[in-house]
Amino acid sequence: MNEPEVSLPYIDFGTFLRRYFPEQKVQKITLTAGFSCPTRDGSIGKGGCTYCNNKSFSPNYAVKLKSITEQIDEGIAFFRRKYPEMRYLAYFQSYTNTYGEVADCIAKYEEALSHPDVVGLIIGTRPDCMPQPLLDYLSELARRTFLLVEYGVESTCDRSLERIQRGHSWQCSVDTIHRTHEAGILVGAHLILGLPGESREEMLQHADRLSSLPITTLKIHQLQIIRGTIMAGEYLRHPEDFHLFTEEEYIELIVDFVHRLRSDIVLERFVSQSPPALLLAPRWGWKNHEFTAKIRRALEKGS
Repeated sequence: MNEPEVSLPYIDFGTFLRRYFPEQKVQKITLTAGFSCPTRDGSIGKGGCTYCNNKSFSPNYAVKLKSITEQIDEGIAFFRRKYPEMRYLAYFQSYTNTYGEVADCIAKYEEALSHPDVVGLIIGTRPDCMPQPLLDYLSELARRTFLLVEYGVESTCDRSLERIQRGHSWQCSVDTIHRTHEAGILVGAHLILGLPGESREEMLQHADRLSSLPITTLKIHQLQIIRGTIMAGEYLRHPEDFHLFTEEEYIELIVDFVHRLRSDIVLERFVSQSPPALLLAPRWGWKNHEFTAKIRRALEKGS
């Protein structure tokens, strides 16, 4: 029996997935495929993006030493007891999942798709790491299975991208998003709100600029200061350079941001919650679903 539809003041990811899987429950399984990142291996930098500690968003079953199939099996085991009929999207999340030999990338994607319970792929990557031969393969793949490619845009301000050591420009994001859309592939973007030096109006301008691009989904989250990152050191030395939102400030910002965003963009996430042991600031004390519910109520009130 299908669950009743809940009216929301925006399109959430569950509603989006039901367009493609109207008769199935579908859940993402996060995978670590063993790829690196050009800001870590020395090709364009070392140390990674200043905010990044991969431990903050990789679940325990996504371990680099395990095969793709083993990770999928373990992820399914986690969900299967409660949801025996669930099907899964293999989510290549950690680091840059198009950064490697094209044949190696393809082999890992195909291994995931060969699993009988996997019904599609989500690939997280960087806009400067989409070679044309791989995009050609993904274009063909999108014709035979569900495929969403997520790009870490993070900011539309070049000075911010330079400060956080992204190693690519906003124009690079624009060009790659257009190339991917033109290849017939669903495109997602990822954005961080609260990067040091950005004004509130500049953050809202991100919504205007992203709305002009052919993106289907958007993930947003607040800036978090994570232990073990370059940014954590910057924050401890110069906390005055950072404005970390209060809960109320962030909710107000999100409401204004969503009102400026193109209404058909699917909003997959508003906040992120790093493990408490890794999080320096801000410490809000709310779980993701609690915060999302507060944002939803604020959007409904303002609509």
